[in-house]
Amino acid sequence: MDHAIKVADNPGAARYEITVDGRLAGFAAYRALPGRLVFTHTEVDQEFEGHGFGSTLVRGALDSAREAGVTVVPRCPFVASYIKRHPEYGDLLAAHDPETEHAGSPDAT
Repeated sequence: MDHAIKVADNPGAARYEITVDGRLAGFAAYRALPGRLVFTHTEVDQEFEGHGFGSTLVRGALDSAREAGVTVVPRCPFVASYIKRHPEYGDLLAAHDPETEHAGSPDAT
């Protein structure tokens, strides 16, 4: 059975959302920083699990990040795993995590 699937950014909620036949099926939350998106959590509603919608969601979010010219920090294990399995998205990875880069320096505040 074919479904109408849409992935869209919802900047007001700081997340990408996937809808299936007009119903919210899941989201990938992020924190927007200058020049990058830090993906923090991905969730697919139980009713929609097991159909590849999580992967479709992350692919759409990463494609959107590429179009916007930003890098990504995959703090969410699902996003990190997706990028590892799809090396064509490896170029989107930020060189470092801006939220932890100074954590070990003696003058960190």
